[in-house]
Amino acid sequence: MYQDKTLKCKECGNDFVFTAGEQEFYAEKGFQNEPQRCKACRDVRKNAARGGREMFDAVCADCGKECKVPFNPTDGKPVYCSECYAARRNG
Repeated sequence: MYQDKTLKCKECGNDFVFTAGEQEFYAEKGFQNEPQRCKACRDVRKNAARGGREMFDAVCADCGKECKVPFNPTDGKPVYCSECYAARRNG
């Protein structure tokens, strides 16, 4: 029923493919309009709307590796890199 369509991004002017699968997803969600921006321009817009997230330098309390975290570490509280944090959550 759906076929891939080539659309032009209104932001950058490049062509992008609106796949049959994406069209089906849009229809299931009840979206009436086709996308007007390519994936790259949608991502840039989405990230700009969220605002930049300030990251802070830290040292992992488990492995000692330097890492960045989205909060200002407090003295006396352990901070974990993403790998050690995931390991602690899962095990």
